[in-house]
Amino acid sequence: MAEIVYVDIGVDRPITPDEPLPEVPHVPPGSIVIVGGRAPTWRYGMMLHKLHGSAGAVICFYDPKLGGGVIVVSHHPHYREGEVIEYEPPQPEPVPSGA
Repeated sequence: MAEIVYVDIGVDRPITPDEPLPEVPHVPPGSIVIVGGRAPTWRYGMMLHKLHGSAGAVICFYDPKLGGGVIVVSHHPHYREGEVIEYEPPQPEPVPSGA
């Protein structure tokens, strides 16, 4: 399987569309990019637009109910839109009490 790059676009407060997206990490050629995090639908669309010109071969949106990333864009012959790539995103670091 290709390398997976996870991009967390989640927010912890209400935001507006002019809130900047996080920087896109390095996307190696042919990799699978999985976008996740609790965020408005339009934020996912904005990140998809930002990623579409990247070197990644596949772009997915993470769905915890399906246990992985749902392929929404594929430029790879072995992956098709609608497939689910099993994946568990990294858990955020716990915040120390009293911080």
